[in-house]
Amino acid sequence: MASLKLTPLRLLAFASPAAPIAAMGLPIAVYLPPFYASEMGLGLAVVGWVFMIARFWDVFTDPVLGLLSDKYRTRWGRRRHWIVASLPIMLIATYMLFMPTAPVSGGYLLMWMVILYIGWTLLTLSHMSWGAELTPDYNERSLVQGWREGALILGMLLVLITPAVIDYIGPEDVGRARVAAMGWFVIILLPIAVLAAVTLVGEREVPAPKHVPFREAIRVLIYNSPLRRLLAADLANGIGSGTMAALFIFVAADVLQMGAWSSAILLAYFAAGVVFVPVMIRLSYYFGKHRTLALSAILNGIGLPLIYLVGPGDVLIMVIFTALFGINLGAGSFLLRSVMADVADQDELATGNQRTGLFFSLLTMTSKIGAALAVGLTYALIDYLGFVPGSDANTALALEGVRGTFVWLPTAMYFAVGLIMWNFPLDEERQRENRRLIMERTEREPPIVPFE
Repeated sequence: MASLKLTPLRLLAFASPAAPIAAMGLPIAVYLPPFYASEMGLGLAVVGWVFMIARFWDVFTDPVLGLLSDKYRTRWGRRRHWIVASLPIMLIATYMLFMPTAPVSGGYLLMWMVILYIGWTLLTLSHMSWGAELTPDYNERSLVQGWREGALILGMLLVLITPAVIDYIGPEDVGRARVAAMGWFVIILLPIAVLAAVTLVGEREVPAPKHVPFREAIRVLIYNSPLRRLLAADLANGIGSGTMAALFIFVAADVLQMGAWSSAILLAYFAAGVVFVPVMIRLSYYFGKHRTLALSAILNGIGLPLIYLVGPGDVLIMVIFTALFGINLGAGSFLLRSVMADVADQDELATGNQRTGLFFSLLTMTSKIGAALAVGLTYALIDYLGFVPGSDANTALALEGVRGTFVWLPTAMYFAVGLIMWNFPLDEERQRENRRLIMERTEREPPIVPFE
């Protein structure tokens, strides 16, 4: 089967939409919940429930959109047209969520979050599946996903500059100005990046899907042990990273009393992530993707409790801590996606179908469930403990409850990821054998050329 040459320009163009995707995802995880809970006056409990319900809605939409992505193709292939179709949904929902007109209700927030997630699923699912299909090679898949992860982290780093600048300028309504600036960043950058990707990067064509009876398709999914393990690891990783994202602003601003430095501190975290993504790619070549992922998660679990060494106002120590923790930032996301491409190969060997969109929809589904549980449960917990964002009257119990939740729940989840992935059954040797068997079957069929 013909393949696309992965030149640096092609990889850069392919990865570019990940920057605005991340520029959208970071505010949703870190800034929007506190913004709607405090500035928009909805309260912690309401915002927690809304974000959890919106995420759980994706549990139903992700597999449907994944199946559609696999099934319907155009002269562009079967991925790029879905990315283009997601654009108007994303742009309108971004404007409505990031530039709301007060007063707003929980219903307003829920409606636009659901609409946003539909567009986001179309975009991210098609983009990840496209990346998985660009190459069948075990290590090249890490390279493709590593470029995408580098763009993701760079997008988060760039979008963080806007709230950091606004915090420094100090306008009257800092919270609203901060969120609006991040929204405009996404609205301007996303169309440019999508245009570059869909025009400069082709698709490596794959065989047309064959009909598999629904019962047989479900049976293969249920009994696919590597798939179950990878989804469990992704769920645990989503809970861990989602908890940290949901509580970071509260920990930095309220518990550690760092105020306007909160956004600047996050810059150190993502800067370290950008620098060390290439290192993580090389380590995955040496140790294998699953073992590198496990080691990274274990190191996260060991390092996170060190935040107890950071005292109120210790900005420099907090910057050092976040930078060290950011070294492992990229490993979890891109290695999980690279391994999922290998899991999809095993399914293709078993069924004769390349259901990459479906498999990546399951991966995005578990990560969203993890993020939903993180926001819904942790916000309910700290609200129960009496924590009030931005208040000088928070009790020691409430503040320590926020920090304890920030530290110990993710720590447990990261150790769970390490345990699940340490002896994962799909290593490089097994994946190459799967690809050999698939290619033998493909060679007996008519040749297929890439979409350009």
